[in-house]
Amino acid sequence: MKIDVEKMTAEISLMENSLYIVKDGKLTKVPALQHGEDKIIWKNGQVLDLIRSERVRV
Repeated sequence: MKIDVEKMTAEISLMENSLYIVKDGKLTKVPALQHGEDKIIWKNGQVLDLIRSERVRV
């Protein structure tokens, strides 16, 4: 991931399975889970929380 702070742009790889969250000009990369679920909580049009649950096969 390449970030240009002056232009406020970011270059990301489309070959990676990831989730990206942009909040207040800040980029956060959330890597993929093997098995599981991500839930995003929004408040006033902004991401408030990210809830991750992981499934384990037995």
